Amino acid sequence: MELRQLEYFVAVADEANFTRAAQRVHVAQPAVSAQIQRLERELGQPLLDRSRRAVRLTAAGEAVLPYARAALTAIADARTAVDELANLVRGSVAIGTVTAHSVDIPGLLQEFHTTHPAVEITLGADNSDVLLEQLQTGRLDLALVSMGPGEHREGIGTVVVTDQAIEAAVCHSDELATRSAVGLAQLRDRPIIALPPGAGIRQQFDVACARAGFTPRVAFEASTPVALADLAERGLGIAILPSSVARGRESLRALTIDPPMRARLVLAWRSRGPMSPAARVLVKMARRLLAVGADA
Repeated sequence: MELRQLEYFVAVADEANFTRAAQRVHVAQPAVSAQIQRLERELGQPLLDRSRRAVRLTAAGEAVLPYARAALTAIADARTAVDELANLVRGSVAIGTVTAHSVDIPGLLQEFHTTHPAVEITLGADNSDVLLEQLQTGRLDLALVSMGPGEHREGIGTVVVTDQAIEAAVCHSDELATRSAVGLAQLRDRPIIALPPGAGIRQQFDVACARAGFTPRVAFEASTPVALADLAERGLGIAILPSSVARGRESLRALTIDPPMRARLVLAWRSRGPMSPAARVLVKMARRLLAVGADA
C-alpha cells in the first residue's frame, strides 16, 4: 500500500469523479485509475462504484476512507514537524523588555541560545505601550511589559512574572516621612517623580488620580525606577515606585497608597496569527522559566 494510492483514493472520494480528482492531485486520469485499482487488488475489495456517472464509495470504501484520511494527516503532521525543526535551526526571534526590572531575561536567552545556537536573537527596550504595539504588529515575538490587574490587549496572551504594590517614597526630611501610608488625594499638590507616560506604573497612577478627580503635578520624569529613587533621595518630590524599589533603600521612607495599586510585569506574546517555530519554542521556554501565574 502506497501513500499516493491513499491520496488518489481520497481525492476521488471527495470529488466523486476521476477527472476532477486527477486535476486536484496534478496527474493524468489513467494514473489515478491505475493506482486505485492496485489498492483494491491489495485489499481484495472494490472501493469505488464506477457504474454510475458520479463515482460512489462501496461499503468497503466507506470503511477505508477515514483510515486513509488519518494516514495522510499523520504524514502531513510529520512533514510539518521536520520543517519546523529545520526552520528553528535557521530562524530568528525578537524580544522586547521594559527598561528596568529584576527578571532574569539574560538567563532565558542563555538557555535558549544553548539549546538553539543558530537562531538569531534580538533584544530591545522600550515602554510597555510601544512593546505591546510591536507585539500586535509582529515586530516582536515576546515582550516583558507592565500591565495592570484586569488589563488585556486584543490578540495578546500573558502570564504574570512579578506582582507588587505601587508605593510612594520620600526622603527622611519630608513631612510625610513620619507616616506609613498616604491617601492618594494628599498627593494632589505635591511634586511627583514618575516614569514617563506609556510606562505601566505611570498609567496605573494617572488613572487612579483621574478617578480621584485630579491630575498629578509631575515635576520630574525618569526612565527607570532606580532613577526615580535617586531623585526622591535628594528631596525633589514624591517618587511613585514598585514596592521592591521603594523599600529597598534605607535613605527612603516607603508609604503605602490608599486606594492601593498594583504593578505587574507580565510575559506577553501574540495569541492570534502566525508564529514562527523559533518563537513558539521561546515562548514555551519563557513561560516555564519565568512565569509565576496565568493571566490569559
